[in-house]
Amino acid sequence: MSIRLKIGSDQAGRLTMGKCYPTVSEEYKTAVDKARRKLRGLIAEKNCAPLMLRIAWHSAGTYDTKTKTGGPFGTMRCPAEQAHGANNGLEIAVRLLEPIKQQFPILSYADFYQLAGVVAVEITGGPDVPFHPGRTDAPVPPPEGRLPDATKGNDHLRDVFCKTMGLSDKDIVTLSGGHTLGRCHKERSGFEGPWTPNPLIFDNSYFKVLLGGDQEGLLMLPTDKALLDDPVFRPLVEKYAADEDAFFADYAESHMKLSELGFAEA
Repeated sequence: MSIRLKIGSDQAGRLTMGKCYPTVSEEYKTAVDKARRKLRGLIAEKNCAPLMLRIAWHSAGTYDTKTKTGGPFGTMRCPAEQAHGANNGLEIAVRLLEPIKQQFPILSYADFYQLAGVVAVEITGGPDVPFHPGRTDAPVPPPEGRLPDATKGNDHLRDVFCKTMGLSDKDIVTLSGGHTLGRCHKERSGFEGPWTPNPLIFDNSYFKVLLGGDQEGLLMLPTDKALLDDPVFRPLVEKYAADEDAFFADYAESHMKLSELGFAEA
């Protein structure tokens, strides 16, 4: 087992923000800090922040609250999960990350992939997302078909994020704002292009572009446009377009929630 828990006789972990997290060893914490520095170097060198955020999200976003299966537990290391249609291209992320992971055998893949997502946001100018180590690696990946379908609308978003993952309407909007990073590739998703003019900068430009309507050279998926047509979603889009600080604060909270689905439940 790759995680070494240090558990006292009367305490099973540390309580933070209403959740009880496993208490990992000092050796494990040191490995997290060193891996974080290595990840910063990799992401800066390869300009691969969007890919690192995607592997973290797609790993976590398979969680099912009813069956308590899937989620951020390292199964993206399995070729079977990489082969899911929604994960086209993520084998590249796995390949880029593996040399660093091999330097830190004490770390679980579950923690390592989520740490990569946190660093991707940080190094591109985004908020500091709280990171709590202690995830264990699941042995087998979840079934295919749990991630959102970009061709669908609001009902689908709520089915996936709220009913299945256990997140909120606000989380849907803030996490959509993560599309400020990256672009779609036609050979992977059927769509082509970036969402924002600067797809390697994490800011609130996704919301500004969304309110500005279709723009030549920029992508707007059906799930993006759906945010404008909903009486709950649209006010949040307008709020985040006007106030980047508010977006950053809410995004950090939502990203942490996503990265901890099924882990250290409150």
